[in-house]
Amino acid sequence: MKIAVVGGTGLVGSQVVKVLRENGHEAVPHSRSTGLDLLDRKGLPEALAGADVVVNLTDSPTSDEASLTFFRTTMDNLLSAGASAGVGHAVALSIVGADLVPGLVYYRAKVLQEDLLKAGPLPYSIVRASQFFEFMETVLSWTSGSETVRLPATRIQPVALADVAEAVAEVCAGEPLRGTRNIAGPEVFALDELGRITLAERNDQRSVVTDNDAGIYAVASGDALIAKSDAIIAKSTYRDWLARR
Repeated sequence: MKIAVVGGTGLVGSQVVKVLRENGHEAVPHSRSTGLDLLDRKGLPEALAGADVVVNLTDSPTSDEASLTFFRTTMDNLLSAGASAGVGHAVALSIVGADLVPGLVYYRAKVLQEDLLKAGPLPYSIVRASQFFEFMETVLSWTSGSETVRLPATRIQPVALADVAEAVAEVCAGEPLRGTRNIAGPEVFALDELGRITLAERNDQRSVVTDNDAGIYAVASGDALIAKSDAIIAKSTYRDWLARR
């Protein structure tokens, strides 16, 4: 099966390409570095020529209002070109609970991307993943000081990027879901607790201060970012992942 992996040279995409190839598929990575620009359609017909499946793993360069325009334009362009190329299955990666956090513009933009895919001309699948383990360093950096890190007690269910790549690859190789598959890690943490675990593992002497107004995840309430009962629960635990790193 020939699978066009748009965003295939990035953090997620490169791992998806690796898994697909290990499973015997012809996975072809496409990105700006290979000559593809989804915003102006440059290289798009060539990228999709002969593809059975296209998976969209691109990300907006910003998380502000411009992300809405980015996801609208890129998804419209991809679906139009996919239909013209005869692609039989379009897959997109999104976020667990994206529709439950309207206070985040970026999450609204991901929901828009999902809605465009659902209403589009191609049979589709959506994979929603919870926050990546690998993203924790970035989360810590947003509200870090010399002696403290401020984090909200928002509940999250983080997952290893490698487990997400496996889930995306499995969906790409299967029949279109015409729906959504969720994947999350095996443990639920308060974000401030996860920060303490991370700093302790790194022997970072800073303390974590619980501040429910700190960072972007402060706007997520209750179990908005927790996977529902139908989700796939990955095996990798956060502490094991930290130890391997």
